[in-house]
Amino acid sequence: MTDQCDEILEGTTTSIKSARSALISILGELVAPYRRPVRTAALLYALTGVGFGESASRQAISRAGASGLIAPERDGRETKWAVTERSYELFREGTTRVFPDTSAQRWDGNWLVLIVPIPESQRATRKKLYAALRWAGFGNPSAGIWVSPHADRLSEAQSAIESLDLQSNTISFIGSPTTVGISESEIVQRSWDLDKVSSAYESLRARFDNNDHLTGKAALVAHIELIDALRHTPYMDPQLPQELLPDWPGLTVIRRLQELRTERAPAAHAHWLEIARPD
Repeated sequence: MTDQCDEILEGTTTSIKSARSALISILGELVAPYRRPVRTAALLYALTGVGFGESASRQAISRAGASGLIAPERDGRETKWAVTERSYELFREGTTRVFPDTSAQRWDGNWLVLIVPIPESQRATRKKLYAALRWAGFGNPSAGIWVSPHADRLSEAQSAIESLDLQSNTISFIGSPTTVGISESEIVQRSWDLDKVSSAYESLRARFDNNDHLTGKAALVAHIELIDALRHTPYMDPQLPQELLPDWPGLTVIRRLQELRTERAPAAHAHWLEIARPD
């Protein structure tokens, strides 16, 4: 979680970290919704617009094709790229996680707890598990222990644990804290650095919340940068229920950033459609 906060804080003066990240944001926000293949030239226009060279941009597109994120289609001398069905599902899941439904029912007070000891010798496995659990909103209050108020993400945690062959050493259960041991507020404090999360969100607002009324390429570039920044926030923000976050200032900033996304999408999409001209 700390690394993700640091990246966002650093991002107030720098552009998107990688061409691959930018491409995923472009595909999810601008290509997938229209369900039409898009020309290589359009992807290059967007990628170079946010600051990547043509070589790095072409490499990102090629690797996305090789990984199955997109599939090539020939159109005369041109190559078009279509988002694959597997990627559509990933984008749908990602959108739900980045832009959760704030009108969801109240929290029932239950926590999902995982005890997953991993030997020091398995650092690569540990890194993969930690990334998967942080994306799913888990915190790490003590060594080998992961907690989340999102009990409905059990299947997601199970998939990550089974994919790394860790199920034989894992213990999991769902319940609420008792009077023995640390309090619920202490669990939150130990699991997540919410002050740092708030600072990261404030940095994003300082970067993107201005009075500029952008159009054309400037609107497209700014929108891609905002979407890419928001796409990474689930790694640092556990999206805790409001019952656990009385008066947390981060909630106000999150709402404002989501408003900015909604307000600026029309101008960005209008320019994209002029450039991409999806069939």
